[in-house]
Amino acid sequence: MNLTINGETKKFEATLSLEQLLSQIGLDGSKVAVERNREIVPKSGYGNTALADGDNLEIVHFIGGGSGARHGEGDSFEVAGQPYWSRLLVGTGKYKDFEETKKAIEASGAEIVTVAVRRVNVSDPKEPMLVDYVDPKVYTYLPNTAGCYSADEAVRTLRLAREAGGWDLVKLEVLGDQKTLYPNMPETIIAAETLIKEGFKVMVYCADDPIQAKRLEDMGCVAIMPLAAPIGSGLGVQNPVSIRLIVEQANVPVLVDAGVGTASDAAVAMELGCDGVLMNTAIAEAKDPVKMARAMKLAVEAGRLAYLAGRMGKKKYADPSSPLAGLI
Repeated sequence: MNLTINGETKKFEATLSLEQLLSQIGLDGSKVAVERNREIVPKSGYGNTALADGDNLEIVHFIGGGSGARHGEGDSFEVAGQPYWSRLLVGTGKYKDFEETKKAIEASGAEIVTVAVRRVNVSDPKEPMLVDYVDPKVYTYLPNTAGCYSADEAVRTLRLAREAGGWDLVKLEVLGDQKTLYPNMPETIIAAETLIKEGFKVMVYCADDPIQAKRLEDMGCVAIMPLAAPIGSGLGVQNPVSIRLIVEQANVPVLVDAGVGTASDAAVAMELGCDGVLMNTAIAEAKDPVKMARAMKLAVEAGRLAYLAGRMGKKKYADPSSPLAGLI
């Protein structure tokens, strides 16, 4: 019997059930999701799903790309009815290894971590997985569609993600091209409509366009995530006026996503009134990711506090701090 597994043709001597196949190649069925001939196989059906010659299988898991531990009282925000006390969300990709990923996430204080959905390495099924280092019972896993350039790719990816982990809170991003990684808004709208109809709770990466942001909210997206600057650029918030407009009109959380480079960028986003900031590259590609994660945690907290405090007005001329009455 010949099977195509994650793009590679493999030969097996006997007919197998899906459960037997996973066992034979050394994979834990509880940690993966399986698509057979473009149809997702429920985990409960692995044992009675008989494989046939010519079947095409995709076996995926989460890689660096439950509610979180409670971090405090008071200034929380809600996503799809779930409260979170950390307003810093972090990605799990680009680190040198899973141990560094774990330490940086701990230093960041994040409760929500984004994860990408990728094929399992069937040639090395004992290869470490993210779930072995970042416990999905402690952190909220947020499956995303990084690397998807069409609505169809994004929807298919998130259907597999739901089967792999059972989560319906997801981050949708549909990219326009490889050079800018800017959101393809028409495809994003199509994907969001489909996912919402299927019961997903969609947090959506989008352009810093107030009109498109409002449309996504009205459709039923649970959080709006405009980019600060192109993904991985580190340029910081490039269009504060648009971000501020999106915040003022929104009735769901607004989180700046992509483009943050350093702590001051995160503080600026929070001072604009954003509910949170999502980042990956700014931490993972710092010379010391763990220290940068801590810096980002403090910057998000400081920016939020400054927003709540209300900054002083800007003036054209100096205004002395000390009173002039009684001057010698």
